[in-house]
Amino acid sequence: MKTLTMRVDDPVYQMIKLAAEGQKRNISNFIEFATLQYLTSSQYVDNSEMNEILNDKNLIKHLKDGLNDMKNGDYKIV
Repeated sequence: MKTLTMRVDDPVYQMIKLAAEGQKRNISNFIEFATLQYLTSSQYVDNSEMNEILNDKNLIKHLKDGLNDMKNGDYKIV
């Protein structure tokens, strides 16, 4: 386990403190939790992977069909 020291402005600290209290966590645990949530929910692809996706004509067609279905009210994103 590593120790991390960071500086934040007072308003940011108050936001973190309130969020931690709202989840019944201490500040350290909340920062770790929030960081993990962010890192595991943020997704990206590199250029070669994006090129592979964009060159998959069947995938692009299905994505466009799904988008049109959603725009037409056939499906809802929940």
